[in-house]
Amino acid sequence: MVEFRFDIRPLFTQPIVKVTSNLLPHTFRGDRRQCLDATSKMSEIIDRLGQLSANAQKLNTPVTTAQRLRMSENQTIYLLADINQGNNGAVIGLLKVGTKDLYLFDETGQTRKVENTPCILDFYIHESRQRAGLGKDLFETMLADEKWTPIKCSVDRPSEKLLGFLKKHYGLVRTIPQANNFVLYEGFFDDGSSSAATKQTNGAGNGMYITNR
Repeated sequence: MVEFRFDIRPLFTQPIVKVTSNLLPHTFRGDRRQCLDATSKMSEIIDRLGQLSANAQKLNTPVTTAQRLRMSENQTIYLLADINQGNNGAVIGLLKVGTKDLYLFDETGQTRKVENTPCILDFYIHESRQRAGLGKDLFETMLADEKWTPIKCSVDRPSEKLLGFLKKHYGLVRTIPQANNFVLYEGFFDDGSSSAATKQTNGAGNGMYITNR
């Protein structure tokens, strides 16, 4: 669990909150001064969890920072907290998602340009709270809120733990090989999802357009 010098409970009026580019929990209500205080504290929370996630994945730099979220209009962070922990509550986990326009290979090897691809960008549950179903709760909350299904999500540079999580809880095993850092599972292009995908019939599709995570 990750505790802070300040009381997190005013920011977490429910166990899971979502945060977008304004750096405010979606449940937050307050005047200008309160908003400035909340964004400062939320920035500290996001940066701390992002660094812990990077450490767990042995990355040189964090995938998730408050500054990156502030600069993005199509990314969302879901944060999970235990408000009953200690005097100030504690943050347990982070899940960052977004949408990207990507060139992807389908099961036949055809290159497709897929617009607004659902992407899992970062996922972390504190080591002291893993294997307790909390990651599943956080992931399910995101899926319901975004109206996504796991098989239709691309996963950016997943860790072995995340691959194991998707296998255990959603039966996702068979992948579609890609030329970029994204992992796609068989079924991604099924059931009409290709309506948002344009097949590339020439070499132009070989370049991969990937924005920052």
